[in-house]
Amino acid sequence: MAAHALKQPLFADQRTAAQLLCMKPAEFKRLVDEGVLPGPCRFERWDVEELSSIMRGGKQKISYGSVKW
Repeated sequence: MAAHALKQPLFADQRTAAQLLCMKPAEFKRLVDEGVLPGPCRFERWDVEELSSIMRGGKQKISYGSVKW
């Protein structure tokens, strides 16, 4: 495999995560704020594998740190 080949990132910032889902950043943020999509992990990044799994109908990982009591 060529060293310059594009690879899917492991984690993505909000803009990149929105692009991966073919969404505008504002739409992506709204879905995150509504709890439809998961919030970011450490360092304000989204787990690309988790987003991919959710979009394919898989379950969302539960992060109790993001639960608002």
